[in-house]
Amino acid sequence: MRTFSTVEGLPVIEQASGIECGHVLDVLVDRGERISGFVIDKKGWLNHHLFLPISAVASFGYDGVMVENFKDVYRYDRKNHHAHPLKLGKRRLQGISLLTTEGEKVGLVEDVYFDEEVGTIVGYEVTDGLVADLVDGRKVVKTKGPLVVGKDRAIVSI
Repeated sequence: MRTFSTVEGLPVIEQASGIECGHVLDVLVDRGERISGFVIDKKGWLNHHLFLPISAVASFGYDGVMVENFKDVYRYDRKNHHAHPLKLGKRRLQGISLLTTEGEKVGLVEDVYFDEEVGTIVGYEVTDGLVADLVDGRKVVKTKGPLVVGKDRAIVSI
């Protein structure tokens, strides 16, 4: 199990050549159930972001995300992806209020826990604010079903 914060900023490297194509910028959450892939900040000036599908990831390491071949990495177009970015865009997930299907506020989404083998989301790290984090620590909310993301809040079954 891995969190997005441990992957964010890591270089994306092709195994066969050792070439780096950029760094992980964001994660895309598909219908609140799975990680569909990652947005890669491509190296160089005036370059467009790239999309790395989770299926193309060979392995996650502490120092890099390995892909077998860059042919599986392609230009990211926000209009053609129906997944929610964790950090980018208008409907970002990080910082949004998380409620249960019973109407109880759990906190604000800080991070996403996912199974790195298949990309299934297994939980969310939530915060109640800096003081509560210092006193009690952050909570991890394990999910039973998909996340519903609205304009102002997200709803999950726990």
